[in-house]
Amino acid sequence: MNDPVKVFLRPATGSDAAAIARLMRAALGSFDWMPVIHTPTEDLAFIRDVVLPRQQVTVAKAGKATVGFIAVSGEWVEQLYLDPAWTGHGIGSRLLMDATAALAVVKLHCFQANTGAGRFYERHGFRAESFGDGTGNEEGLPDILYVCRY
Repeated sequence: MNDPVKVFLRPATGSDAAAIARLMRAALGSFDWMPVIHTPTEDLAFIRDVVLPRQQVTVAKAGKATVGFIAVSGEWVEQLYLDPAWTGHGIGSRLLMDATAALAVVKLHCFQANTGAGRFYERHGFRAESFGDGTGNEEGLPDILYVCRY
């Protein structure tokens, strides 16, 4: 049972890399509009060699399972993904609020096709500041720059 009361947050460690990479792939794979441009091995290398050493990463755990994570660098939310089976249980909100509580300004990019994520960010006070045509990301998908000022 997906009970958010039993989900806890903690800082990620290097030993979380494989679980985070699998979760990211599962989340991205749940979108029919998302192109697959990296292999699972490349996903793992990205998490292990770029995200974990350079960003503040928090994982959401349900028992031993990693059900979500957020990665923040400065005022930027670089990654926020949930296991698709765990969406709608308040975990994304907990991760976002916990990771950005000390920030006066928070920025992130969201794909325009990800309308659910856009609604989520807008419910949390983010406002669309600009729209990209996809030339600024490796997926080539139109995106939105969201900014929240506290």
